[in-house]
Amino acid sequence: MLPGFLTRAVELLLAREGRSLHLKAAGGATAVLVVVMLLGSWAVVAAEDGARGANLTSYPKALWWSIETATTVGYGDFYPVTPWGRVVGSVVMVVGITTYGMVTAALATWFVGKEQKRRHRLGHETVQALHERFDRLEQLVTGKGERH
Repeated sequence: MLPGFLTRAVELLLAREGRSLHLKAAGGATAVLVVVMLLGSWAVVAAEDGARGANLTSYPKALWWSIETATTVGYGDFYPVTPWGRVVGSVVMVVGITTYGMVTAALATWFVGKEQKRRHRLGHETVQALHERFDRLEQLVTGKGERH
């Protein structure tokens, strides 16, 4: 069940048709972030292997570190001690910060678009109602309308 769910989620995120550009970009960035976190976890364990004072010694610890780093939480419980481990950490940070910025911008654009559509619809309805009133007034003034 989970792989099917993941496949469907990725398809929705990366759908080519019917999605606005900002949603496609946010979906693509999210997919890249997931890959970077998974590969970054593996890479940091490889970079830290055998280093003195290393605390990223297993994939589960490194995956937790990767999530902390990408979200900029950084509890400090795990951290790379080697130069290559820090390079991996820098990549995870930059991709994480960029992705969350893009997702935030996409959500903001979606909310603004919804509000603009609502206002446009209300504006159109108001204009239509005014036209109907003017038509009735015109009929009354010209004598073609009903009199009460």
